[in-house]
Amino acid sequence: MSNVPQQRLVQTAIPGPRSVELQQRKTAAVSAGVSTGLPVYVERAGGGILVDVDGNQLIDFGSGIAVTTVGNAAPRVVERVSQQVQDFTHTCFMVTPYEEYLEVAEALNELTPGDHEKRTALFNSGAEAVENAVKVARHYTGRNAVVAFDHAYHGRTNLTMAMTAKNMPYKHRFGPFAGEVYRAPMSYPFRWPGGPADCAKESFDVFVQQVHAQVGEDNVAAVVLEPIQGEGGFIVPAPGFVKQVADWCTDNGIVFIADEVQSGFCRTGDWFASEHERVVPDIIATAKGIAGGLPLAGVTGSAEIMDSVHGGGLGGTYGGNPVACAAALGAIQTMKEEDLCSRAKQVEALFLPRLKRLADTFPQIGDIRGRGAMLAVELIHGPGDLTPNAVLTAAVNKACHAEGLVTLTCGTFGNVFRFLPPLAASDELLSEGLDIFEKAFAASV
Repeated sequence: MSNVPQQRLVQTAIPGPRSVELQQRKTAAVSAGVSTGLPVYVERAGGGILVDVDGNQLIDFGSGIAVTTVGNAAPRVVERVSQQVQDFTHTCFMVTPYEEYLEVAEALNELTPGDHEKRTALFNSGAEAVENAVKVARHYTGRNAVVAFDHAYHGRTNLTMAMTAKNMPYKHRFGPFAGEVYRAPMSYPFRWPGGPADCAKESFDVFVQQVHAQVGEDNVAAVVLEPIQGEGGFIVPAPGFVKQVADWCTDNGIVFIADEVQSGFCRTGDWFASEHERVVPDIIATAKGIAGGLPLAGVTGSAEIMDSVHGGGLGGTYGGNPVACAAALGAIQTMKEEDLCSRAKQVEALFLPRLKRLADTFPQIGDIRGRGAMLAVELIHGPGDLTPNAVLTAAVNKACHAEGLVTLTCGTFGNVFRFLPPLAASDELLSEGLDIFEKAFAASV
């Protein structure tokens, strides 16, 4: 259990005076390119609460963007990290290896979908994981082209920026980008021209036709797909779409890469979102929730594909750092022993009825979607007008922050609220957070 009191407490304006002072220091010391959504400086955190430097206790509906799934400073993570820091902090696995890296690789080989023989390589971030997954696929197939999707987000490196669909703020004036990256329409039921029913029937056919016409199947090394899109708006593809794409890749000798950086590690009610449709990716990229807040990422795939790369072709100085590996082992232990997949389903059962009742009252909520503790609402202007309502989204977000609820927005059009609470948060805290969200929504419409 967390030693942070699990209750909301707002005793200053948010941000408070000490946070305002620190934000001034941030402006003077940190690049303006590194922005802050809510300039409240955190001093302690645990469970579902963030404590700021002014003594406010905020309910966390963001988990550091799906990172602290097991809760901040989770006891098993703290215990393992504390011991590892005392033992050693770094040797570089490529120079003198250590068992912690092996244990994480073995865990990922076991937990990721499929019972085939697998191999894993560890890195630092989701972007690194995706980029290395593409490297492996290109090496294995001898092909160059990579297909990504509309609304995709894959990272901020040069290659992953090319794969990311949104210009501002991720790509604007940062080009030229890596070549041989192609984009296909995403199966987006809410915004499919013919509606959700047509999306289920048509989106896969449109994908196949476009790749055939614009790229050619024999030129494609990999198709990279988020089983539930993250930054693009928590878009859940039409039922069957992910499985159809994966099977099509197999039929055409293409590596199917599932980017589960945001959707992995119990977040959706399964260990990985791919499992919902019984999809077994050739390669799966993971990060965020893997290590309870420490930087770690994994690329896990079939032994045949992963072992095709020559010795020294994969790696990095900090990749699979022993302290981060210790954190991952503590986080995975927590997920197993506390059955956090079931907890994510309980969160969904708590949130969805509340969000649906709100949608019945306010037609500006156009869509409710997601799975487990990865849920979202998309805001529009009203019945018959699906124009994205980014202004209302920003207003509700600001109102939530003022009441001590940390909320996140997303979406290509900036009009989606995403809910990513820690799975360590109590039902009482989550209910109180939803109360705040509902009142903020009513006051902002």
